[in-house]
Amino acid sequence: MAIPDFQSVMRPMLELAADGKEHSITEAQETLADVFGLTAEERKALLPSGRQSMFKNRVAWAKVYLTRAGALEATKRGYFRIADRGRQLLREVPERITIRELMQRSPEFVEFRSPKQTIDSSVTTASEDDEQTPEELLESAYQRFRAELISEVLSRVKKASPVFFERLVVELLLNMGYGGSRKEAGEAIGKGGDEGIDGIINEDRLGLDVIYLQAKRWEGSVGRPEIQKFVGALHGKRAKKGVFITTSSFSTDAREYVGHIDPKVVLIDGEQLAELMIDFNVGVSPVASYETKQIDSDYFEE
Repeated sequence: MAIPDFQSVMRPMLELAADGKEHSITEAQETLADVFGLTAEERKALLPSGRQSMFKNRVAWAKVYLTRAGALEATKRGYFRIADRGRQLLREVPERITIRELMQRSPEFVEFRSPKQTIDSSVTTASEDDEQTPEELLESAYQRFRAELISEVLSRVKKASPVFFERLVVELLLNMGYGGSRKEAGEAIGKGGDEGIDGIINEDRLGLDVIYLQAKRWEGSVGRPEIQKFVGALHGKRAKKGVFITTSSFSTDAREYVGHIDPKVVLIDGEQLAELMIDFNVGVSPVASYETKQIDSDYFEE
């Protein structure tokens, strides 16, 4: 089955704690994964950030919400037991326990949910019908913003002149750590035509190895024949590494081809080019950054 949303986790968590014993959050995560019949892959699935288990994140937030509602009480760091209100919820709510149910039965939870800042609550907290945890909401908002920025960056690149495109690629490669100095990179790249750029660039600042580069501002998909021509050029120069950049895309045949050849060839399509530009601050500039934090439980140990 699919990984349950955090509201679906709340009732099973209360049922786990209904024995009145003290339980650890680690135990709850493992037990509830069994209850929901999660596969090994589902248990290991990560949030979009790649830094935290999706299911463990949802279990943790279910515990936070139930604790804020007075249904669970924290006994010590990482441990909890059921409270009277938790038993009441199990009696009065026979099926799925949701944020709506907690709002109706817990004044403390209503206060917890009351907006205290002039920030869009749809981003900072889950709505009553939302299935995402606060981290997931933040990451979803970020991914939507990033997707829009990728689209805009790529649109600007496609409209740029060939000379501008050459400078852009030089700037990107330098920011990624290739090419040595700007002067060296500028001399090595931009010697070709065909509204693209062809040349060689140092893989590192010492020039221990070189990369052959080709970039084309195309609209249509780049197929295998174009890549084969590029590979032929690599063989002619006895080059071992190459990068082919396009503002469009590569055909499936082209991508499969480079997976079975020597030299090593990396294909960068328009979307990936825009992503690299964003990641290495080429054509974009930071506006604001938001740092999320969590409680340092060790600090509060006495």
